[in-house]
Amino acid sequence: MTTSTARVLALLEILQSGGLRTVPDLAARLDVDERTVRRYVGHLLELGVPVDSVRGRYGGYRLAPGYRMPPLMLTDEEALAVLLGLLAGQRAGLVTASAAAGESAAAKLRRVLPRALGQRLEALLATADFTARPRPGVAPGTDVLLELAEAARARRPVAISYTDRKGHDSERTVLPYGLVAHSGRWYLTGADPDSGEVRTFRLDRISALRVLPGSFAVPAGFDPAATVVDSLARTPWAHDVSLRIKAGPEHIRRHLPPGVATLSPATAGPDGDTGWIQVRIRAERLDWIPPVIAALDSPFVIEHPAALRDLVRALARRLDENAGNDYDPDRSGS
Repeated sequence: MTTSTARVLALLEILQSGGLRTVPDLAARLDVDERTVRRYVGHLLELGVPVDSVRGRYGGYRLAPGYRMPPLMLTDEEALAVLLGLLAGQRAGLVTASAAAGESAAAKLRRVLPRALGQRLEALLATADFTARPRPGVAPGTDVLLELAEAARARRPVAISYTDRKGHDSERTVLPYGLVAHSGRWYLTGADPDSGEVRTFRLDRISALRVLPGSFAVPAGFDPAATVVDSLARTPWAHDVSLRIKAGPEHIRRHLPPGVATLSPATAGPDGDTGWIQVRIRAERLDWIPPVIAALDSPFVIEHPAALRDLVRALARRLDENAGNDYDPDRSGS
């Protein structure tokens, strides 16, 4: 899209905001001269946009009453932002109902774009690849997501029908503090109105929702995203792993993100040094942890469970055996 076309669309955007705009004002806003403003207005008239011209000392241009801007008049950058946003949401597992919704929205967008721009975006989508694979997220229903968003903004309690991770159904009343997208899933964080305890719920496990009368206040400084991440890290799993690692928090976080482990300063390590970090991990399986410990390449102590020590020793033996393997091309038969 040329610079002049982008400025014509910018002119339409300014006029869409309402009111009478003088030619000098429009020229300053668009960074062009007044003659160019009049030429841009002519382009809008050719496109069928009803721009009224008001003559006189205080005259200028305005849109005819009742006119609404067409739904999609995007610059190259705006169209690219919309399409990549749809694609990112789809790959992150955050689209509601199904991936088909994101795909159909992108297809509709491409159909109404100018042909040249549509072809350029098609070329990008056909040739671009991503290092991060798509997340197989379980999307919530659109109605659940939007109703919860409205209830959270209006500070209205909600009643939900919820199925927990063990398959138990229950009816809950929640004060919705906020919605959080994390690792391909949507979460609701809020308080139990009776106990005041903050809880986290997966939206795809909410089967029914009803907004209740009343209102509430969110605690000052409450951080929904941090609350959800901390809650997930503290969820009870089959194994409660406790480690002490002699490394900085930044180094540990490269291998164990907040949703996987909680970190806290350790009193001391086996060497009496205070530069150790207490690491707590809750996991259904232990087999993935030894390779992570090896990747950290830092002194560590396994406090529990004992089964993890056996897995680490087994990995160390396999690494030692493989490190001793020699390859002699002259004896390989090639």
